[in-house]
Amino acid sequence: MKFNKRKMITLAVTLLLAVIMCPVMAFAAEEVAEYTPKLYATFWALVPPMIAIALALITKEVYSSLFVGILVGGLFYSGFSFEGTILHIYNNGFVASLTSTGNVGILIFLVLLGTIVALMNKAGGSAAFGRWAGEHIKSKTGAQLATIALGVLIFIDDYFNCLTVGSVMQPVTDKHKISRAKFAYLIDATAAPICIIAPISSWAAAVSGCVNTDNGFTLFIQAIPYNFYALLTLIMMITMVVLKIEFGPMAKHEANAVNGDLFTTTARPYTDTTTVNKDAKGKVIDLLLPIISLIVCCIIGMIYTGGFFSGTNIITAFSNCSASVGLALGSFFGFLITVILYLIRKVLSFKDCMDCLAEGFKAMVPAILILVCAWTLNSMTSSLGAADFVATAMESSAAELEMLLPAIIFLVGCLLSFATGTSWGTFSILIPIVVAVFENSNYELMVIAISACMAGAVCGDHCSPISDTTIMASAGAQCDHVSHVNTQLPYVIVAAAVSFVAYIIAGFIQSAWIALPIAIAMMIGILMLLRFISKSSAQ
Repeated sequence: MKFNKRKMITLAVTLLLAVIMCPVMAFAAEEVAEYTPKLYATFWALVPPMIAIALALITKEVYSSLFVGILVGGLFYSGFSFEGTILHIYNNGFVASLTSTGNVGILIFLVLLGTIVALMNKAGGSAAFGRWAGEHIKSKTGAQLATIALGVLIFIDDYFNCLTVGSVMQPVTDKHKISRAKFAYLIDATAAPICIIAPISSWAAAVSGCVNTDNGFTLFIQAIPYNFYALLTLIMMITMVVLKIEFGPMAKHEANAVNGDLFTTTARPYTDTTTVNKDAKGKVIDLLLPIISLIVCCIIGMIYTGGFFSGTNIITAFSNCSASVGLALGSFFGFLITVILYLIRKVLSFKDCMDCLAEGFKAMVPAILILVCAWTLNSMTSSLGAADFVATAMESSAAELEMLLPAIIFLVGCLLSFATGTSWGTFSILIPIVVAVFENSNYELMVIAISACMAGAVCGDHCSPISDTTIMASAGAQCDHVSHVNTQLPYVIVAAAVSFVAYIIAGFIQSAWIALPIAIAMMIGILMLLRFISKSSAQ
Protein backbone atom coordinates (compact mmCIF):
# COMPACT_ATOMS: atom_id res chain seq x y z
CA MET A 1 0.00 0.00 0.00
CA LYS A 2 2.82 2.36 0.88
CA PHE A 3 4.54 1.49 -2.41
CA ASN A 4 1.47 2.24 -4.45
CA LYS A 5 0.91 5.45 -2.53
CA ARG A 6 4.49 6.51 -3.16
CA LYS A 7 4.08 5.74 -6.87
CA MET A 8 0.91 7.78 -7.00
CA ILE A 9 2.57 10.74 -5.27
CA THR A 10 5.53 10.51 -7.64
CA LEU A 11 3.21 10.35 -10.66
CA ALA A 12 1.17 13.30 -9.38
CA VAL A 13 4.28 15.41 -8.81
CA THR A 14 5.55 14.50 -12.28
CA LEU A 15 2.26 15.48 -13.89
CA LEU A 16 2.19 18.71 -11.89
CA LEU A 17 5.70 19.59 -13.01
CA ALA A 18 4.75 18.78 -16.60
CA VAL A 19 1.74 21.07 -16.39
CA ILE A 20 3.89 23.82 -14.91
CA MET A 21 6.67 23.37 -17.48
CA CYS A 22 4.41 23.22 -20.54
CA PRO A 23 3.88 26.99 -20.75
CA VAL A 24 7.55 27.60 -20.00
CA MET A 25 8.61 25.16 -22.75
CA ALA A 26 6.08 26.69 -25.13
CA PHE A 27 7.41 30.16 -24.35
CA ALA A 28 10.99 28.95 -24.86
CA ALA A 29 9.97 27.39 -28.17
CA GLU A 30 8.47 30.67 -29.23
CA GLU A 31 11.75 32.40 -28.38
CA VAL A 32 13.78 29.87 -30.36
CA ALA A 33 11.44 30.13 -33.34
CA GLU A 34 11.60 33.85 -33.99
CA TYR A 35 8.16 35.40 -34.04
CA THR A 36 7.09 37.01 -37.32
CA PRO A 37 3.91 39.11 -37.32
CA LYS A 38 1.31 38.48 -40.03
CA LEU A 39 1.68 42.05 -41.30
CA TYR A 40 5.47 41.81 -41.56
CA ALA A 41 7.07 43.50 -44.60
CA THR A 42 3.75 44.81 -45.92
CA PHE A 43 2.49 48.34 -46.48
CA TRP A 44 0.94 48.18 -43.00
CA ALA A 45 4.45 48.50 -41.54
CA LEU A 46 4.42 52.18 -42.53
CA VAL A 47 0.93 52.89 -41.17
CA PRO A 48 1.86 53.52 -37.46
CA PRO A 49 4.30 56.40 -38.17
CA MET A 50 1.92 57.82 -40.79
CA ILE A 51 -0.86 57.88 -38.18
CA ALA A 52 1.43 59.58 -35.64
CA ILE A 53 2.51 62.22 -38.16
CA ALA A 54 -1.06 62.91 -39.33
CA LEU A 55 -2.32 63.25 -35.76
CA ALA A 56 0.54 65.56 -34.80
CA LEU A 57 -0.22 67.87 -37.72
CA ILE A 58 -3.99 67.81 -37.08
CA THR A 59 -4.11 68.01 -33.28
CA LYS A 60 -0.94 70.12 -32.82
CA GLU A 61 -0.06 67.80 -29.91
CA VAL A 62 3.03 65.62 -30.22
CA TYR A 63 3.11 63.30 -27.19
CA SER A 64 -0.33 61.71 -27.59
CA SER A 65 0.10 61.47 -31.37
CA LEU A 66 3.36 59.55 -30.99
CA PHE A 67 1.83 57.25 -28.39
CA VAL A 68 -1.15 56.45 -30.63
CA GLY A 69 1.31 55.53 -33.40
CA ILE A 70 3.26 53.35 -30.96
CA LEU A 71 0.03 51.65 -29.83
CA VAL A 72 -1.05 50.92 -33.42
CA GLY A 73 2.40 49.46 -34.14
CA GLY A 74 2.17 47.24 -31.07
CA LEU A 75 -1.31 46.03 -32.06
CA PHE A 76 -0.17 45.20 -35.60
CA TYR A 77 2.87 43.33 -34.29
CA SER A 78 0.97 41.23 -31.74
CA GLY A 79 -2.01 40.46 -33.95
CA PHE A 80 -4.23 42.63 -31.71
CA SER A 81 -3.37 40.66 -28.58
CA PHE A 82 -3.67 42.79 -25.43
CA GLU A 83 -0.84 41.09 -23.56
CA GLY A 84 1.39 40.89 -26.62
CA THR A 85 0.85 44.56 -27.43
CA ILE A 86 1.71 45.77 -23.92
CA LEU A 87 4.82 43.57 -23.65
CA HIS A 88 6.07 44.51 -27.12
CA ILE A 89 5.66 48.23 -26.50
CA TYR A 90 7.28 47.99 -23.07
CA ASN A 91 10.12 45.52 -23.69
CA ASN A 92 10.97 46.06 -27.35
CA GLY A 93 9.92 49.70 -27.41
CA PHE A 94 10.52 51.96 -24.43
CA VAL A 95 12.94 49.69 -22.52
CA ALA A 96 14.98 48.84 -25.63
CA SER A 97 15.18 52.52 -26.58
CA LEU A 98 16.33 53.57 -23.12
CA THR A 99 18.90 50.77 -22.81
CA SER A 100 20.50 51.35 -26.21
CA THR A 101 24.05 52.64 -25.80
CA GLY A 102 23.65 55.04 -28.70
CA ASN A 103 20.37 56.46 -27.44
CA VAL A 104 21.63 56.87 -23.88
CA GLY A 105 24.67 58.68 -25.24
CA ILE A 106 22.40 61.14 -27.04
CA LEU A 107 20.35 61.71 -23.87
CA ILE A 108 23.51 62.35 -21.83
CA PHE A 109 24.72 64.75 -24.52
CA LEU A 110 21.38 66.58 -24.43
CA VAL A 111 21.39 66.99 -20.65
CA LEU A 112 25.03 68.11 -20.50
CA LEU A 113 24.58 70.54 -23.37
CA GLY A 114 21.49 71.94 -21.68
CA THR A 115 23.58 72.31 -18.52
CA ILE A 116 26.35 74.16 -20.39
CA VAL A 117 23.75 76.51 -21.88
CA ALA A 118 22.32 77.11 -18.40
CA LEU A 119 25.84 77.83 -17.11
CA MET A 120 26.52 80.33 -19.90
CA ASN A 121 23.21 82.06 -19.24
CA LYS A 122 23.76 82.26 -15.49
CA ALA A 123 27.35 83.46 -15.89
CA GLY A 124 26.24 86.20 -18.27
CA GLY A 125 28.14 84.91 -21.29
CA SER A 126 25.00 84.72 -23.45
CA ALA A 127 23.94 88.23 -22.49
CA ALA A 128 27.45 89.56 -23.20
CA PHE A 129 27.48 87.91 -26.61
CA GLY A 130 24.04 89.36 -27.30
CA ARG A 131 25.32 92.84 -26.50
CA TRP A 132 28.42 92.33 -28.66
CA ALA A 133 26.40 90.96 -31.57
CA GLY A 134 23.95 93.83 -31.21
CA GLU A 135 26.78 96.26 -31.83
CA HIS A 136 28.18 94.37 -34.82
CA ILE A 137 25.08 92.82 -36.42
CA LYS A 138 22.92 95.75 -37.44
CA SER A 139 20.07 94.16 -39.39
CA LYS A 140 17.64 91.26 -39.44
CA THR A 141 19.26 89.99 -42.63
CA GLY A 142 22.68 90.07 -40.97
CA ALA A 143 21.37 88.09 -37.98
CA GLN A 144 19.95 85.39 -40.22
CA LEU A 145 23.10 85.17 -42.35
CA ALA A 146 25.21 84.93 -39.18
CA THR A 147 23.00 82.06 -37.99
CA ILE A 148 23.44 80.27 -41.33
CA ALA A 149 27.20 80.84 -41.28
CA LEU A 150 27.55 79.40 -37.78
CA GLY A 151 25.42 76.41 -38.76
CA VAL A 152 27.63 75.75 -41.78
CA LEU A 153 30.79 75.98 -39.65
CA ILE A 154 29.51 73.40 -37.15
CA PHE A 155 29.33 70.55 -39.66
CA ILE A 156 30.59 67.72 -37.46
CA ASP A 157 27.22 66.42 -36.28
CA ASP A 158 23.60 67.52 -36.66
CA TYR A 159 22.67 67.05 -32.97
CA PHE A 160 25.56 69.20 -31.87
CA ASN A 161 24.79 71.73 -34.60
CA CYS A 162 21.14 72.21 -33.58
CA LEU A 163 21.68 72.88 -29.90
CA THR A 164 24.92 74.86 -30.20
CA VAL A 165 23.64 77.26 -32.87
CA GLY A 166 20.42 77.67 -30.91
CA SER A 167 22.14 78.60 -27.67
CA VAL A 168 24.62 80.98 -29.29
CA MET A 169 22.37 82.85 -31.72
CA GLN A 170 19.09 83.09 -29.81
CA PRO A 171 19.84 86.46 -28.15
CA VAL A 172 20.76 87.89 -31.56
CA THR A 173 17.71 86.61 -33.42
CA ASP A 174 15.40 87.73 -30.59
CA LYS A 175 16.84 91.23 -30.68
CA HIS A 176 16.22 91.53 -34.42
CA LYS A 177 12.67 90.15 -34.11
CA ILE A 178 13.17 86.90 -35.97
CA SER A 179 10.38 84.48 -35.13
CA ARG A 180 11.28 81.32 -33.28
CA ALA A 181 9.79 79.30 -36.15
CA LYS A 182 12.15 80.96 -38.67
CA PHE A 183 15.05 80.54 -36.25
CA ALA A 184 14.23 76.83 -35.92
CA TYR A 185 14.15 76.49 -39.71
CA LEU A 186 17.55 78.14 -40.10
CA ILE A 187 18.97 75.77 -37.48
CA ASP A 188 17.36 72.67 -38.98
CA ALA A 189 18.34 73.57 -42.55
CA THR A 190 22.01 73.95 -41.57
CA ALA A 191 22.09 70.70 -39.58
CA ALA A 192 21.52 67.49 -41.58
CA PRO A 193 21.71 69.18 -45.04
CA ILE A 194 25.20 70.49 -44.18
CA CYS A 195 26.42 67.33 -42.44
CA ILE A 196 25.45 65.17 -45.44
CA ILE A 197 27.83 67.12 -47.73
CA ALA A 198 30.67 67.51 -45.19
CA PRO A 199 33.46 64.93 -45.75
CA ILE A 200 34.53 65.08 -42.09
CA SER A 201 31.34 64.40 -40.18
CA SER A 202 29.48 61.59 -38.45
CA TRP A 203 27.18 61.45 -41.50
CA ALA A 204 30.02 60.86 -43.94
CA ALA A 205 31.14 58.02 -41.69
CA ALA A 206 27.65 56.52 -41.63
CA VAL A 207 27.24 56.69 -45.41
CA SER A 208 30.70 55.20 -46.03
CA GLY A 209 29.81 52.33 -43.74
CA CYS A 210 26.72 51.51 -45.83
CA VAL A 211 28.81 50.81 -48.95
CA ASN A 212 30.14 47.25 -48.88
CA THR A 213 33.29 48.13 -50.80
CA ASP A 214 36.67 49.64 -49.99
CA ASN A 215 35.86 52.95 -51.69
CA GLY A 216 32.90 54.03 -49.56
CA PHE A 217 34.47 57.38 -48.66
CA THR A 218 35.44 58.03 -52.30
CA LEU A 219 31.85 57.41 -53.36
CA PHE A 220 30.66 59.88 -50.72
CA ILE A 221 32.98 62.59 -52.12
CA GLN A 222 31.86 61.89 -55.68
CA ALA A 223 28.19 62.09 -54.66
CA ILE A 224 28.44 65.59 -53.13
CA PRO A 225 27.80 67.55 -56.39
CA TYR A 226 24.71 65.38 -57.01
CA ASN A 227 23.28 65.96 -53.52
CA PHE A 228 20.75 68.40 -54.91
CA TYR A 229 18.50 68.69 -51.86
CA ALA A 230 21.30 69.67 -49.47
CA LEU A 231 22.88 72.14 -51.90
CA LEU A 232 19.55 73.65 -52.97
CA THR A 233 18.42 74.04 -49.36
CA LEU A 234 21.52 76.12 -48.62
CA ILE A 235 20.97 78.26 -51.75
CA MET A 236 17.27 78.60 -50.91
CA MET A 237 17.99 79.82 -47.38
CA ILE A 238 20.49 82.46 -48.46
CA THR A 239 18.28 83.66 -51.35
CA MET A 240 15.21 84.00 -49.12
CA VAL A 241 17.15 85.87 -46.45
CA VAL A 242 18.79 88.30 -48.87
CA LEU A 243 15.63 88.94 -50.92
CA LYS A 244 13.33 88.80 -47.84
CA ILE A 245 11.06 86.10 -49.23
CA GLU A 246 8.58 84.37 -46.91
CA PHE A 247 5.59 82.22 -47.82
CA GLY A 248 3.19 79.77 -46.23
CA PRO A 249 2.62 79.74 -42.44
CA MET A 250 6.13 81.15 -41.92
CA ALA A 251 5.03 84.50 -43.38
CA LYS A 252 2.47 84.86 -40.57
CA HIS A 253 5.05 84.02 -37.90
CA GLU A 254 7.50 86.54 -39.31
CA ALA A 255 4.82 89.25 -39.52
CA ASN A 256 3.87 88.65 -35.89
CA ALA A 257 7.55 88.74 -34.85
CA VAL A 258 7.88 92.24 -36.29
CA ASN A 259 5.10 93.29 -33.89
CA GLY A 260 6.88 91.68 -30.93
CA ASP A 261 5.30 88.19 -30.87
CA LEU A 262 8.13 85.77 -31.59
CA PHE A 263 6.02 82.64 -31.06
CA THR A 264 2.56 83.25 -32.64
CA THR A 265 1.20 80.24 -30.76
CA THR A 266 0.52 80.01 -27.02
CA ALA A 267 2.55 76.79 -26.70
CA ARG A 268 6.01 77.70 -25.40
CA PRO A 269 7.49 74.53 -23.87
CA TYR A 270 11.04 75.79 -23.31
CA THR A 271 10.71 79.41 -22.29
CA ASP A 272 10.22 78.82 -18.56
CA THR A 273 13.25 76.59 -18.16
CA THR A 274 16.17 78.70 -19.37
CA THR A 275 16.72 82.29 -18.32
CA VAL A 276 19.48 84.69 -19.27
CA ASN A 277 21.09 86.53 -16.38
CA LYS A 278 21.39 90.04 -17.80
CA ASP A 279 22.83 91.42 -14.54
CA ALA A 280 25.82 89.07 -14.43
CA LYS A 281 29.28 90.46 -15.16
CA GLY A 282 30.11 87.86 -17.76
CA LYS A 283 32.04 88.62 -20.93
CA VAL A 284 31.93 87.27 -24.45
CA ILE A 285 34.79 84.93 -23.56
CA ASP A 286 32.42 83.23 -21.08
CA LEU A 287 30.40 82.05 -24.06
CA LEU A 288 33.13 81.53 -26.64
CA LEU A 289 35.50 79.41 -24.54
CA PRO A 290 32.81 76.92 -23.43
CA ILE A 291 31.55 76.59 -27.01
CA ILE A 292 35.06 76.19 -28.47
CA SER A 293 36.05 73.68 -25.79
CA LEU A 294 32.82 71.77 -26.40
CA ILE A 295 33.51 71.58 -30.15
CA VAL A 296 37.09 70.44 -29.61
CA CYS A 297 36.13 67.88 -26.96
CA CYS A 298 33.32 66.45 -29.09
CA ILE A 299 35.61 66.06 -32.11
CA ILE A 300 38.22 64.36 -29.92
CA GLY A 301 35.52 62.16 -28.39
CA MET A 302 34.28 61.05 -31.80
CA ILE A 303 37.70 60.21 -33.24
CA TYR A 304 38.60 58.50 -29.94
CA THR A 305 35.69 56.09 -30.36
CA GLY A 306 36.87 55.49 -33.93
CA GLY A 307 40.33 54.39 -32.80
CA PHE A 308 42.33 57.50 -33.72
CA PHE A 309 44.51 57.24 -30.63
CA SER A 310 45.17 53.57 -31.39
CA GLY A 311 46.92 54.39 -34.65
CA THR A 312 44.19 54.77 -37.29
CA ASN A 313 44.12 57.88 -39.49
CA ILE A 314 41.54 60.61 -38.92
CA ILE A 315 39.35 59.66 -41.92
CA THR A 316 39.13 56.05 -40.77
CA ALA A 317 38.51 57.22 -37.22
CA PHE A 318 35.51 59.27 -38.36
CA SER A 319 34.30 56.32 -40.44
CA ASN A 320 34.42 53.97 -37.44
CA CYS A 321 33.31 56.44 -34.76
CA SER A 322 30.26 56.17 -32.53
CA ALA A 323 28.84 59.69 -32.74
CA SER A 324 26.55 59.35 -29.73
CA VAL A 325 29.27 58.00 -27.42
CA GLY A 326 31.78 60.55 -28.70
CA LEU A 327 29.34 63.43 -28.15
CA ALA A 328 28.52 62.20 -24.65
CA LEU A 329 32.21 62.01 -23.72
CA GLY A 330 32.96 65.35 -25.36
CA SER A 331 30.06 67.13 -23.65
CA PHE A 332 31.16 65.77 -20.27
CA PHE A 333 34.66 67.19 -20.62
CA GLY A 334 33.22 70.38 -22.12
CA PHE A 335 31.07 70.69 -18.99
CA LEU A 336 34.11 70.20 -16.71
CA ILE A 337 36.12 72.83 -18.60
CA THR A 338 33.22 75.29 -18.38
CA VAL A 339 32.85 74.81 -14.62
CA ILE A 340 36.61 75.20 -14.05
CA LEU A 341 36.66 78.34 -16.23
CA TYR A 342 33.83 79.98 -14.31
CA LEU A 343 35.33 79.05 -10.93
CA ILE A 344 38.71 80.51 -11.92
CA ARG A 345 37.08 83.69 -13.26
CA LYS A 346 34.81 83.81 -10.17
CA VAL A 347 31.71 84.54 -12.22
CA LEU A 348 29.86 81.60 -10.59
CA SER A 349 30.20 79.72 -7.33
CA PHE A 350 30.49 75.94 -7.22
CA LYS A 351 26.93 75.68 -5.89
CA ASP A 352 25.64 77.79 -8.79
CA CYS A 353 27.41 75.49 -11.23
CA MET A 354 25.87 72.38 -9.68
CA ASP A 355 22.41 73.96 -9.65
CA CYS A 356 22.68 74.30 -13.40
CA LEU A 357 22.69 70.49 -13.75
CA ALA A 358 19.05 70.36 -12.70
CA GLU A 359 18.24 73.41 -14.84
CA GLY A 360 19.88 71.84 -17.89
CA PHE A 361 17.99 68.59 -17.43
CA LYS A 362 14.70 70.43 -16.97
CA ALA A 363 15.32 72.48 -20.12
CA MET A 364 15.72 69.32 -22.18
CA VAL A 365 12.77 67.33 -20.78
CA PRO A 366 10.40 68.16 -23.70
CA ALA A 367 13.01 67.14 -26.27
CA ILE A 368 13.87 63.97 -24.33
CA LEU A 369 10.21 62.92 -24.08
CA ILE A 370 9.65 63.38 -27.80
CA LEU A 371 12.91 61.60 -28.65
CA VAL A 372 12.10 58.55 -26.51
CA CYS A 373 8.63 58.29 -28.07
CA ALA A 374 10.10 58.73 -31.57
CA TRP A 375 12.69 56.00 -30.94
CA THR A 376 9.97 53.67 -29.64
CA LEU A 377 7.80 54.33 -32.69
CA ASN A 378 10.80 53.57 -34.90
CA SER A 379 11.23 50.27 -33.03
CA MET A 380 7.58 49.41 -33.74
CA THR A 381 8.08 50.20 -37.44
CA SER A 382 11.28 48.14 -37.62
CA SER A 383 9.65 45.14 -35.94
CA LEU A 384 6.95 45.21 -38.64
CA GLY A 385 9.56 44.91 -41.40
CA ALA A 386 9.33 48.35 -43.00
CA ALA A 387 12.91 48.01 -44.24
CA ASP A 388 12.23 44.67 -45.96
CA PHE A 389 9.05 46.03 -47.56
CA VAL A 390 10.86 49.00 -49.09
CA ALA A 391 13.87 46.90 -50.16
CA THR A 392 11.64 44.39 -51.96
CA ALA A 393 9.69 47.14 -53.72
CA MET A 394 12.90 48.86 -54.86
CA GLU A 395 14.57 45.70 -56.14
CA SER A 396 11.51 44.67 -58.16
CA SER A 397 11.40 47.97 -60.06
CA ALA A 398 15.12 48.66 -60.47
CA ALA A 399 15.72 46.93 -63.78
CA GLU A 400 12.87 48.55 -65.71
CA LEU A 401 13.39 52.18 -64.65
CA GLU A 402 17.16 52.59 -64.81
CA MET A 403 17.41 56.23 -65.93
CA LEU A 404 14.51 57.35 -63.73
CA LEU A 405 15.78 55.38 -60.76
CA PRO A 406 17.62 58.30 -59.06
CA ALA A 407 14.41 60.35 -59.00
CA ILE A 408 12.39 57.35 -57.78
CA ILE A 409 14.95 56.57 -55.09
CA PHE A 410 14.82 60.20 -53.99
CA LEU A 411 11.04 60.00 -53.57
CA VAL A 412 11.21 56.66 -51.76
CA GLY A 413 13.91 58.04 -49.45
CA CYS A 414 11.79 61.12 -48.70
CA LEU A 415 8.70 59.07 -47.84
CA LEU A 416 10.54 56.42 -45.83
CA SER A 417 12.56 58.94 -43.85
CA PHE A 418 9.47 61.10 -43.24
CA ALA A 419 7.50 58.09 -42.01
CA THR A 420 10.22 56.60 -39.81
CA GLY A 421 11.98 59.79 -38.70
CA THR A 422 15.44 58.40 -39.36
CA SER A 423 17.69 59.41 -42.23
CA TRP A 424 20.50 57.05 -41.25
CA GLY A 425 18.09 54.11 -41.22
CA THR A 426 16.76 55.16 -44.63
CA PHE A 427 20.04 55.38 -46.51
CA SER A 428 21.33 52.25 -44.77
CA ILE A 429 18.39 50.43 -46.42
CA LEU A 430 18.62 52.02 -49.86
CA ILE A 431 22.37 52.39 -50.51
CA PRO A 432 23.21 48.63 -50.44
CA ILE A 433 20.36 48.05 -52.95
CA VAL A 434 21.73 50.76 -55.25
CA VAL A 435 25.27 49.38 -55.07
CA ALA A 436 24.03 45.88 -55.88
CA VAL A 437 22.05 47.10 -58.91
CA PHE A 438 24.64 49.42 -60.50
CA GLU A 439 28.04 48.25 -59.24
CA ASN A 440 28.86 46.17 -62.31
CA SER A 441 26.93 48.17 -64.92
CA ASN A 442 26.85 51.99 -64.71
CA TYR A 443 29.22 53.54 -62.15
CA GLU A 444 28.17 57.18 -62.72
CA LEU A 445 24.50 56.32 -62.35
CA MET A 446 25.37 54.47 -59.15
CA VAL A 447 26.99 57.65 -57.77
CA ILE A 448 23.88 59.67 -58.71
CA ALA A 449 21.57 57.08 -57.14
CA ILE A 450 23.62 56.96 -53.93
CA SER A 451 23.39 60.73 -53.72
CA ALA A 452 19.62 60.45 -54.27
CA CYS A 453 19.47 58.02 -51.32
CA MET A 454 21.24 60.53 -49.09
CA ALA A 455 19.25 63.52 -50.36
CA GLY A 456 15.90 61.76 -49.95
CA ALA A 457 16.81 60.57 -46.47
CA VAL A 458 17.79 64.10 -45.40
CA CYS A 459 14.70 65.64 -47.02
CA GLY A 460 12.26 63.35 -45.20
CA ASP A 461 14.21 63.68 -41.97
CA HIS A 462 14.24 67.48 -42.36
CA CYS A 463 10.45 67.81 -42.17
CA SER A 464 9.34 64.73 -40.21
CA PRO A 465 7.72 65.53 -36.83
CA ILE A 466 9.25 62.37 -35.37
CA SER A 467 12.80 63.05 -36.59
CA ASP A 468 15.32 63.52 -33.80
CA THR A 469 17.03 66.32 -35.75
CA THR A 470 13.74 68.18 -36.17
CA ILE A 471 13.03 67.71 -32.47
CA MET A 472 16.44 69.08 -31.50
CA ALA A 473 16.07 72.05 -33.84
CA SER A 474 12.85 72.91 -32.00
CA ALA A 475 14.68 72.54 -28.69
CA GLY A 476 17.64 74.61 -29.88
CA ALA A 477 15.38 77.46 -31.02
CA GLN A 478 13.04 77.00 -28.01
CA CYS A 479 10.19 76.81 -30.51
CA ASP A 480 6.96 74.83 -30.25
CA HIS A 481 7.66 71.59 -32.12
CA VAL A 482 4.46 71.45 -34.17
CA SER A 483 4.87 75.12 -35.15
CA HIS A 484 8.35 74.34 -36.42
CA VAL A 485 7.09 71.41 -38.50
CA ASN A 486 4.13 73.35 -39.95
CA THR A 487 6.17 76.39 -40.96
CA GLN A 488 9.11 74.41 -42.32
CA LEU A 489 7.10 71.95 -44.45
CA PRO A 490 6.31 74.29 -47.41
CA TYR A 491 9.98 75.28 -47.68
CA VAL A 492 11.05 71.62 -47.70
CA ILE A 493 8.45 70.75 -50.34
CA VAL A 494 9.75 73.47 -52.69
CA ALA A 495 13.36 72.26 -52.35
CA ALA A 496 12.24 68.62 -52.73
CA ALA A 497 10.24 69.35 -55.91
CA VAL A 498 13.19 71.06 -57.59
CA SER A 499 15.50 68.24 -56.45
CA PHE A 500 13.15 65.63 -57.93
CA VAL A 501 13.25 67.32 -61.34
CA ALA A 502 17.03 67.67 -61.04
CA TYR A 503 17.40 63.92 -60.46
CA ILE A 504 15.33 63.20 -63.57
CA ILE A 505 17.70 65.43 -65.56
CA ALA A 506 20.79 63.91 -63.91
CA GLY A 507 19.59 60.37 -64.66
CA PHE A 508 19.69 61.09 -68.41
CA ILE A 509 22.57 63.61 -68.63
CA GLN A 510 24.74 61.96 -65.91
CA SER A 511 26.78 65.11 -65.35
CA ALA A 512 26.66 67.18 -62.16
CA TRP A 513 28.16 70.20 -63.92
CA ILE A 514 25.09 70.42 -66.16
CA ALA A 515 22.33 69.21 -63.83
CA LEU A 516 23.36 71.30 -60.80
CA PRO A 517 23.37 74.73 -62.54
CA ILE A 518 19.97 73.91 -64.05
CA ALA A 519 18.66 73.00 -60.58
CA ILE A 520 20.03 76.23 -59.05
CA ALA A 521 18.44 78.30 -61.82
CA MET A 522 15.10 76.54 -61.26
CA MET A 523 15.29 77.14 -57.52
CA ILE A 524 16.03 80.87 -57.83
CA GLY A 525 13.33 81.23 -60.49
CA ILE A 526 10.70 79.56 -58.29
CA LEU A 527 11.67 81.74 -55.32
CA MET A 528 11.33 84.87 -57.45
CA LEU A 529 7.90 83.68 -58.59
CA LEU A 530 6.85 83.05 -54.97
CA ARG A 531 8.10 86.50 -54.03
CA PHE A 532 5.99 88.05 -56.82
CA ILE A 533 2.91 86.04 -55.77
CA SER A 534 3.28 86.96 -52.09
CA LYS A 535 3.64 90.66 -52.93
CA SER A 536 0.62 90.56 -55.26
CA SER A 537 -1.56 88.87 -52.62
CA ALA A 538 -0.43 91.38 -49.98
CA GLN A 539 -1.60 94.23 -52.19
